[in-house]
Amino acid sequence: MTERPPTPTPNLCEYQLGESVGYLISRVKSTLSNLVTQRSMAELGITSQQGSILFMVASGKCLLAAELAREYGIDASAVTRLIDRLEKRGLLTRVRSNEDRRVVRLALTPEGQAIAARMPAIFTGVLDSLLGGFTPEEVGFLKSMLRRVLINSGEQTGFTRDAASSIDGKM
Repeated sequence: MTERPPTPTPNLCEYQLGESVGYLISRVKSTLSNLVTQRSMAELGITSQQGSILFMVASGKCLLAAELAREYGIDASAVTRLIDRLEKRGLLTRVRSNEDRRVVRLALTPEGQAIAARMPAIFTGVLDSLLGGFTPEEVGFLKSMLRRVLINSGEQTGFTRDAASSIDGKM
């Protein structure tokens, strides 16, 4: 005799997953990442995460492994593995600071720099496709709402509440 799977509780049956903002944001992030990976793998032979890390180092936003871990919300050991792979491929190097030998900065090789320089076109191309049919005003509104979510979370975005409200018109 086979056992019947348990019947979902009424709360589970009533919850509309497709109406959950968190679920929708997660799905969009996953779709965006997958599409960037498809393009970056086809064009450059790297994943979206690897390309994004190269871009962050090239832009100067993240020059330390700890900064990458904070930016991406992943643990230090995962960042170390990513950096190891990029270093093994000859795309970046670790450079020990002369001022403080404990500090190890990340630097791109010429090949890593060339790949980083191509990432914005990939990011833009994928986003243009995903945002097809949106007006520039709708895109601006979406960005302002996402910034507000980050501000509400306490995430460091480079914007304060006051700066975000003046950029967005109102908060």
